[in-house]
Amino acid sequence: MNTAKTIASDLGFNPDRVNSVLNLLKDGATIPFIARYRKESTGSLDEVAIAEIRDHSLKIEELDKRRESIIKSLEERDLYKDTLKENIDNAASLKSLEDLYLPFRVKRRTRATVAREQGLEPLANQIFHEAKDGNALAANYINAEVGINSSEDVLAGARDIIAEEINENLEARTTLRHLFESKANLASSVIKKKEKEAQKYRDYFDWNEKAGSVPSHRLLAIFRGESEGLLKVIIRPTEDEAIKELQCKFLRPEIFSRDQVNLAILDSYKRLLAPSMETELRASLKAAADREAIKVFRDNLKELLMAAPLGEKAVLGIDPGFRTGCKVVCLDPQGKLLTDTVIYPTHSGDAIEKARRMIAELVDKYKIEAIAIGNGTASRETETFVRNCKLPTSPIIVQVNESGASIYSASELAREEFPNHDITVRGAVSIARRLADPLAELVKIDAKSIGVGQYQHDVDQTSLKNGLDHTVMSCVNAIGVELNTASAPLLSYVSGLGPQLAKNIVDYRDENGAFTSKTQLKKIKRLGPKAFEQAAGFLRIRNAKNPLDTSAVHPERYDLLKKICKDNNTTVTGLMKDDEKRRNIDLNKYVCEDVGLPTLTDIMIELTKPGRDPRNQFEPFSFAENVKKMSDLEVGSQLPGVVTNVTNFGAFIDIGVHQDGLAHISQLSDSFVKDPSTIVKVGQTVRVWVTGVDEDRKRIALSLRSNCPNAQEKVNRRQTTQNSGKK
Repeated sequence: MNTAKTIASDLGFNPDRVNSVLNLLKDGATIPFIARYRKESTGSLDEVAIAEIRDHSLKIEELDKRRESIIKSLEERDLYKDTLKENIDNAASLKSLEDLYLPFRVKRRTRATVAREQGLEPLANQIFHEAKDGNALAANYINAEVGINSSEDVLAGARDIIAEEINENLEARTTLRHLFESKANLASSVIKKKEKEAQKYRDYFDWNEKAGSVPSHRLLAIFRGESEGLLKVIIRPTEDEAIKELQCKFLRPEIFSRDQVNLAILDSYKRLLAPSMETELRASLKAAADREAIKVFRDNLKELLMAAPLGEKAVLGIDPGFRTGCKVVCLDPQGKLLTDTVIYPTHSGDAIEKARRMIAELVDKYKIEAIAIGNGTASRETETFVRNCKLPTSPIIVQVNESGASIYSASELAREEFPNHDITVRGAVSIARRLADPLAELVKIDAKSIGVGQYQHDVDQTSLKNGLDHTVMSCVNAIGVELNTASAPLLSYVSGLGPQLAKNIVDYRDENGAFTSKTQLKKIKRLGPKAFEQAAGFLRIRNAKNPLDTSAVHPERYDLLKKICKDNNTTVTGLMKDDEKRRNIDLNKYVCEDVGLPTLTDIMIELTKPGRDPRNQFEPFSFAENVKKMSDLEVGSQLPGVVTNVTNFGAFIDIGVHQDGLAHISQLSDSFVKDPSTIVKVGQTVRVWVTGVDEDRKRIALSLRSNCPNAQEKVNRRQTTQNSGKK
């Protein structure tokens, strides 16, 4: 099989481009590197397309491995020949391959096996293939010595053989598979006497819908209820329709013992085919739901990682708390911990006054430019306290999502970084650093713990990890990494590196001081030419001797750029500063076998703003001052909020009351919305209407529609009541 041609045909890509991608991947190139620095080879395919090619090649590899295993098994038994050989060689999917192999699979002992051992296979063939009268022949097969004591025992055994043959029939399985895929219904019901325990699944106590159209989030929720032993789930088409398909194929007019064959058909479907097809369909639906859930998680994670950084500023971080107080840390512009303390702004009057003085002194002493407050318990109270402090300057005050900070603070990495500080200090440091640079801090945490996914514990964990790791790597390399300040976890996601090389880089930096040139990377232990090629373009050295080392221009193109500068009587620095000189260069003159216009254009764009950060400019955000808990909410009010999670059914939004509200997909826009991610993104600031509040169930309904009818009606009614009172 020509893998490149197969992938090109399946995905609609150019075969030569697919072949180039496969060769680059085989040679150890990463997806970010291929997408950024090998555009001529791939025809400028982006990371998504390259990942599709990689994933498709892995599926083909899996199919080929299974094919080899089956062929080996068949050859050992001298069965790999004639039509079977041709069909197995040409099988294009795992399902068709397994169907072909099913009759020849080494089976456990089945009812049909027993019947064959009892000598009933000739009778089964006479009934099923030769259209003879089974009832008349049955008496000839009675044999008490093998456990056959009556004609009914004989016919039952023959039916078992026929049922298994029907189950293993390739056409029958193909027909039923299509029926299950196109017409199966998903039906769920609550397990008897589990109604109270299963209340969170009450929507699915009596649920029925077409299986092929079940949204991924609903399918995963129903499957979770089933795995917890609270729901019973069946996914099948109507039995009559399935039986009819089998009868049309096997209940031929010439069949004499129609009653026996029909009983075998019913048994084959109920006992063998239906469970097999349902298991297969469940796996297919689950895999599709997993892919969708992982995609949503990855999209949300990308938005969070690419959130606007505050940048290099002195930050005061606060991890709020009631009983144990608030842990406070001060960091310098490079994120170094300067001091830590504890304040008690929610305790007695003396403690509050002392806390005010402490915050003011820290802001003054460490020239604090921003205050980051974790959004957990007591966050709104702490924010109010800080805003009421008489500070010597006016630092911005921001609430920071602290999901996963506790996991980082208890990690081995945090203990290595702060061996002399406890968990609370490490947590506050993480909160402060997240404000300065979200990506640099979040890469230290297992992506699953960041809290921007749904059903992450229900999906395939290997696929989830691979997907999230790819997203983190993509974001890290899209931004670029400062070689002299990056942590080992951040460096580990740079193309071509990994944990060990990242550690070696940090160790070299600690021993020898800051890097002054990218070529110094070649001195790193175990960092060979291939790793250098993959990583160098994504690393930056601020204030490097060679200005190109501050940029995303790959070192392999430095000589080319020198030639361009020489031909145009300028320098690299001159090109960086002079827009007109860059525009006047005829790039076509420098096109050669391995460098085309895409790469040359990228180089010129990069020189416009070397090492630029693609993330947006940071903009401070604050919640409504008078709304701090659910009891403060009023239906009909409009509030500022921050999107914390986007799902296929809507968006969760933090409005500052310690409980995210949900804006259902129908409430995201005045017009129809098919995909919520086209309207809102994680980290986006929005203004929302409050349309419903259920404190008992801790549910808040929100709307982003410009003129929400329900909310507006409440507003009008309240205003009417207020006006009447004035009169």
